[in-house]
Amino acid sequence: MAYIQEIRSLVGHRPLILTSASGALFNDQGAVLLQERADTGDWSFPGGYMEYGETFAQTAAREVKEDAGIAVTPVKLLGMFDHDFYTYPNGDRVQPVNAFYLVKRTGEKTQQPKPSETVRLQYFALNQPPRFFSHQQLKMWTTLQKFVAKRES
Repeated sequence: MAYIQEIRSLVGHRPLILTSASGALFNDQGAVLLQERADTGDWSFPGGYMEYGETFAQTAAREVKEDAGIAVTPVKLLGMFDHDFYTYPNGDRVQPVNAFYLVKRTGEKTQQPKPSETVRLQYFALNQPPRFFSHQQLKMWTTLQKFVAKRES
């Protein structure tokens, strides 16, 4: 986050194109893990913005660990999402380019999620979507539903 804070200190609230990555982690019952965001109270897949020098896969693994406290590894790129826009409550405007991965757990919960980012974690059945943080998150949910339906057929 230091990289984005530095950029924001230079450009203020001007629109930025930012790269990000997110992960979809399933439990044994086929429900997917989401985080309730501290900044908006809405739900999203654990994920966040890339730090300088990272790959999308590295970003997804780091962000899931930060947001959910769970060590994961990306196993499949489910999609790239690049045509969405969002204005944060503080006025920051972004066009996030997000790499969305199916991830698998590589260990038990390793740390507490960052309270500045995550209020709570919850698994959701794919037929019961919550109120999402952004339209991009809803697109990711739909992509995940299609992926699971195709895998099961």
